[in-house]
Amino acid sequence: MELGFHLPIFDIDGGTPALAGELARVGAAAEASGATWLSFMDHYFQIEPTGLPAEAKMLEGYTTLGYLAAHTSTIELGLLVTGVTYRHPGLLAKIVTTLDVLSEGRAALGIGAAWFEREHHAMGVPYPPLAERFERLEEALQICGQMWDPDNDGPFDGTHYQLAETLCSPQPIHRPTILIGGSGERKTLRLVARYGDACNLFGTSPDDVAHKIEVLQRHCDDVGRDFADIKVTILANNPRPGPETADEFVAGMAEYATIGVDAVIVTPTSGSPASWIDAMAPTARRLAELG
Repeated sequence: MELGFHLPIFDIDGGTPALAGELARVGAAAEASGATWLSFMDHYFQIEPTGLPAEAKMLEGYTTLGYLAAHTSTIELGLLVTGVTYRHPGLLAKIVTTLDVLSEGRAALGIGAAWFEREHHAMGVPYPPLAERFERLEEALQICGQMWDPDNDGPFDGTHYQLAETLCSPQPIHRPTILIGGSGERKTLRLVARYGDACNLFGTSPDDVAHKIEVLQRHCDDVGRDFADIKVTILANNPRPGPETADEFVAGMAEYATIGVDAVIVTPTSGSPASWIDAMAPTARRLAELG
């Protein structure tokens, strides 16, 4: 099992002037630990699940990833997950391509249907109904796929998006991993089966996640997709592990590894995330031994 790190909180020791240096140290610590993934959120306001108010510090995700690209060399970089409503899909494909080129092939596109209504209204971003957001998500996945096909720079004519050309030059160095976030059995997991390279499943127990995996396998069978080609990830936040609970965390992950989870993503819980990651580093080796 692989280990990833996800940073949803930017209220760090030293305040705003310390953020740049701390994030550079986070990148170095994550790579030194043996982790394979480093991500941030795609939000403009802080979200309630972190336990912080909307007014807490939040950085724009892709700008932050571009900064981390210059301070890392091996770890995969992405957002968990891009809200489809925040950027036109053609521009999003170009943004992720740029990240991939400048990170020398380490970009991932984590994407989902978006959900934070307050944030949309506050920023003046249209917030269509859920059904439409899923329609837009599927079209965005199709557009990214077409833009990352060097042999197809023709038009795209969808219900919600129309592109006269899907020219993308340069092409990504390594076609970005498409990670679709969410566990909705009827829509989200169907999109994973059709378009995704990875998924991030939500679940409160191994049994819950195992059920989601079974549903995803059925969707793969329906569309003729090899389920083995899809990387299954989970976010460990119930409860969030820390260096002081590493033994319990690794023991708990053993059952997830058995049911087919390939990677677990953890979030620092202190105001010094680089030091927290350093303290969690031995966990990467222990998780790898789970298979």
